[in-house]
Amino acid sequence: MSYTAHSSAVIDENVAIGSGTKIWHFSHITSGAKIGNNCSLGQNVYVGPKVIIGNNVKIQNNVSVYEGVVIEDNVFCGPSMVFTNVYNPRSSVNRKNEFRLTLVKNGATIGANATIVCGVTIGEYAFIGAGAVVKEDVKPYEMIAGVPGKRIGWMCSCGIKLPFSNEYKVVACNVCGLMFMLEQNECCLVQN
Repeated sequence: MSYTAHSSAVIDENVAIGSGTKIWHFSHITSGAKIGNNCSLGQNVYVGPKVIIGNNVKIQNNVSVYEGVVIEDNVFCGPSMVFTNVYNPRSSVNRKNEFRLTLVKNGATIGANATIVCGVTIGEYAFIGAGAVVKEDVKPYEMIAGVPGKRIGWMCSCGIKLPFSNEYKVVACNVCGLMFMLEQNECCLVQN
């Protein structure tokens, strides 16, 4: 075994777990799940069937990653954040054939207690603030907060808010120095 799991964790058969991954207390990894290398799954994390989790992903305590969710590399999921997989659930109606794909792209951060309604894509290095409710796609580097979630700025890949203003359409991150351009309501890294 090239990963470590606490003795209270439940790991079903037919799972793939990468090297260096750590699974903490009372977590459950179900059959068919795929988890990459060097991930950290906190206490009481549930990973559903057919879920794909990339490399270097950090999933904090009390997060359930349901079937239909794909998490790419370097994603951070804050404590008690929520994924859904059925848009209009009813206890008495089986809608497993209606699961909607949720895709969290490379480098994104989802804050504590945020809710991600199924069927959305969260772009590369997007930043979802604590408690936000995301019902629509999130663009790369976009910073979202509130209920429902709205853009409140743009974030550098290092996790610092970018200093865009009405007069500046090209800015450097105040911490790491990467250059970004804002054009047609999209933020992108300026190639050196």
